[in-house]
Amino acid sequence: MRRSITLAAALGLSLTLAACSGGAETPAEEETTSAAADGGTLTVWVDETRQAAVEAAAADFEAETGTTVETVLKNFDDIRADFLAQVPTGEGPDITVGAHDWLGEMTSGGVVAPIELGDKVDEFEPVAIEAFTQDGQVYGLPYAVENIALIRNTALAPAAPATWDEAVAAGQAAGTQYPILIQMGEEGDPYTMYPLQTSFGAPVFTQNEDGSYAAELALGGAGGEAFAQWLAAQGAAKVLDPTISYDIAVEAFKNGQSPFIVGGPWMIESFEGLELAVDPIPSAGGQPAQPFVGVPGFYVNAQSDNALLANDFLVNFMATEEAQLALYEAGNRPPALIAAADAASADPITAGFREVGSDAVPMPSIPEMGSVWAFWGVTEANIVKGAVEPVAGWQKMVADIQGAIG
Repeated sequence: MRRSITLAAALGLSLTLAACSGGAETPAEEETTSAAADGGTLTVWVDETRQAAVEAAAADFEAETGTTVETVLKNFDDIRADFLAQVPTGEGPDITVGAHDWLGEMTSGGVVAPIELGDKVDEFEPVAIEAFTQDGQVYGLPYAVENIALIRNTALAPAAPATWDEAVAAGQAAGTQYPILIQMGEEGDPYTMYPLQTSFGAPVFTQNEDGSYAAELALGGAGGEAFAQWLAAQGAAKVLDPTISYDIAVEAFKNGQSPFIVGGPWMIESFEGLELAVDPIPSAGGQPAQPFVGVPGFYVNAQSDNALLANDFLVNFMATEEAQLALYEAGNRPPALIAAADAASADPITAGFREVGSDAVPMPSIPEMGSVWAFWGVTEANIVKGAVEPVAGWQKMVADIQGAIG
């Protein structure tokens, strides 16, 4: 059998007592064995990218347990709202694909249940487990880790820069139109700018020891103000430019107009024909430049009548090297399962993003994060443009965010 001891762990005390009996099956054991043998039905919401990989694992699960797994194809952009709306009414799937930064809203709405990983928790990249952890419990089965890094055209820059200033100098020495490309746009892009902000010691929220976040803003103070002053200086030097959108940045890098671009694995297919390396984002403020990590995974419906089967399917069939490599091949994101990530790292591009991701931080999943975005990016763009005084503008942004959080 492929199922591990984690199914027993998910059953809690009843199976612990059964194990202590040491003899014939207890009623609790018989009921569990019967549930697996008699099958039942699991409904899983998937998007188009994940569908084939989930259905392949589901076929193995069906063959072993007799359970029928029904996959329902959903537009990924609709899943979050539909799940939040349907679960409280007794509807919705047993399992849904989702992103870790939905977690705060999911748990506050009471729509997701913890997953029992047991000893298997150590088989995942630590940052992937951190991302789905809240109050000491893991609420999702992670399958990938995605983050930005410094993508380098090795023909234009043979060596990785250690600092932001080194990157700018190397770009200028290459004689290209742009020393380094980082998307911003008129509304700003704080996600892409975040590792540069963290290099000044100004994370958005205070992080707890387990990797989760407290609802305490940390982007103000001396670190945040120094970052704001740096933004103004980079804007004045024309290194950062709010007219550079994602599309403009990608097209310019593709055409050899810069040796560097800050971006994620979703860009790579646009750069066919270039010799690339993926490096850590160079620090601008002297501290490590830590990008956000996004961790996609699977949630279990808190109202599901099939929670044990759902846990069994995820932990023992979706958390396998085979399943996670299938998801990697579909989505081109480094797997969350270490064994699968090791295999995928035969590709140096994947290995590069994985290395940067290992030192990154999860995107905050607390509900308060929703109050940050409206003020954050616009303020950064305005500082770069010289439209606001950097320290005063940053202080106002912090006050506005705090007011929105309440």
